Amino acid sequence: MSNHAAVSAQSDIRLGPVSCLVLGLIGLRGPSTPYDLKKAIGRSVSYFWPFPHSQLYGEPERLEAAGLLSCQTERGGRRRKLYKLTKKGDAALKKWLKTPPDTVFEMRDIAVLQLFFSEFMSEEDLVRLALSQAKLYRERLATYAEIEKTYSSRMGRNRRMASLYLGIRMATACLEFWEDIAARPPSP
Repeated sequence: MSNHAAVSAQSDIRLGPVSCLVLGLIGLRGPSTPYDLKKAIGRSVSYFWPFPHSQLYGEPERLEAAGLLSCQTERGGRRRKLYKLTKKGDAALKKWLKTPPDTVFEMRDIAVLQLFFSEFMSEEDLVRLALSQAKLYRERLATYAEIEKTYSSRMGRNRRMASLYLGIRMATACLEFWEDIAARPPSP
């Protein structure tokens, strides 16, 4: 079974990637509100796992109903819900983590799709596309450098930072690729 596909927990609830993301973040952070999760994702996994953040508000309730999370609601004020991983949730997370994916990285890049159909554009437009993508990858690398500067002294070269280093390698490869296309556009 694919790790990206739904994984069944002991309660037969289907755990998709967002389910596992919620369980994993609460496991790392400790008790969290959906808003806390949204902020944490914006600073971490959103760089390599984009998804509609609206799912963060319904998923914890679903996981609570299945016994994978417990919930405490504030008595006053905004009555925020604070979710915590249960033993059953911890077991489901660990089961998912032990199931290696049977798929490779899936690239869904609009610019690469445009490149595929680039015989319908001028060389000038192709170079403009390539330069635009190179600029975006330079900006992404600058963002990654800031993240590394902020967290590497505290986290070192630990497992969570390894995904950042993969992101740096991939962004560097993409930057080099688009710079090459700009410098030497392929013939139609």
